[in-house]
Amino acid sequence: MKTSIAIVGGGSAALMLAAQLDETKFDVTIYESNSALGRKFLVAGDGGFNLTHSEELEKFISRYTPSEFFKSIIASFSNNDLREWLRKIGIETFVGSSKRVFPVEGIKPIDVLNAILDEFKRKNVVIKTNFKWKGFDDTEIKANITVFALGGSSWKVTGSDGAWTKHFSEKGIDIIPFQASNCAYEVKWKDEFISITEGRSLKNIYVKCDAKERKGELVITKFGLEGGAIYALSPEIRKHLNKEGFAKVYLDLKPSLTVEQIKDKFRARGNRTIKKLLIDRLNFDDTQIDLLKTLLSKEEFTNLEELAKKIKQLPITLASAAPIDEAISTVGGIALSEVDEHFQLKKLPNTYCIGEMLDWDAPTGGYLLQGCFSMGYCLAQHLNEI
Repeated sequence: MKTSIAIVGGGSAALMLAAQLDETKFDVTIYESNSALGRKFLVAGDGGFNLTHSEELEKFISRYTPSEFFKSIIASFSNNDLREWLRKIGIETFVGSSKRVFPVEGIKPIDVLNAILDEFKRKNVVIKTNFKWKGFDDTEIKANITVFALGGSSWKVTGSDGAWTKHFSEKGIDIIPFQASNCAYEVKWKDEFISITEGRSLKNIYVKCDAKERKGELVITKFGLEGGAIYALSPEIRKHLNKEGFAKVYLDLKPSLTVEQIKDKFRARGNRTIKKLLIDRLNFDDTQIDLLKTLLSKEEFTNLEELAKKIKQLPITLASAAPIDEAISTVGGIALSEVDEHFQLKKLPNTYCIGEMLDWDAPTGGYLLQGCFSMGYCLAQHLNEI
């Protein structure tokens, strides 16, 4: 007689788990709150379906917080393993110029989901939609093993609302309050600045918080700053926001030059205005110049030696993070100390939790999806071997 497994939730971690479970050993049922599986999975495909990243394994693992927790998880099912598995189910991928991995042209997010659902059909996975989990006393779920993959607390429209936390708290499970991650951060811009720069981008810059630095792009918004370069610093920024109520980041607007090299370029000023000097000698655009003007005093902007230093290390104060429901992902949820190395709750035998329910963090760029896929894969391999 087969062992029954109930998977509560139908996100990325759940999809990979169900696709990897041995159908000769298990009867698998997925319980999904929406009318169809993979709603947040499909939302992740808006604007290009970034499935994972192509960088080498050691660096890849270092992107996760805590990275030690993910070391064996990612090593067991790496970015290359994911690409190979996708190829086997008919989804070819390619590495873009940013080293991110996408499906080849012509393959849409729904095509990727349908390829996974075809695996479910082959394995006779049962799918029950419009299911609202009411807690551990819910009599509709009858299974030998229960796996929860209920998601974090961002993008409530997709079903990730974090409402499940109260039921786990009642069982004595330690829940870390959810916080926004990979989100915009508030900057109290001057009105005259934001009226002319809202929506503009700062490209090929470095952003630094504490010892961590990331290269990328930022977008100036009415709220503040958003973009991959600042998303990647979320753990450091969040630490300061929680402790001090604000965070400082530093922008390097000209990564290709040192302070001394910038000073050298300024020496040939002639009779040019500072704006013209920045355009001619550093190839700055209006956005970079307007940013310097709004953040620096008149004395700092007109003192070329001081200006050179600020171009390389321009301080910006962040006042807060965007609301959780506007965040791409969240941290918080079930404390990692509550699960064993196979994601089983220590206090509830035969009950497992995977995906964004757990308290971990990763930047955008394919790391979030890979983390969920790898957890689903690792749990499936463990259960298959029992």
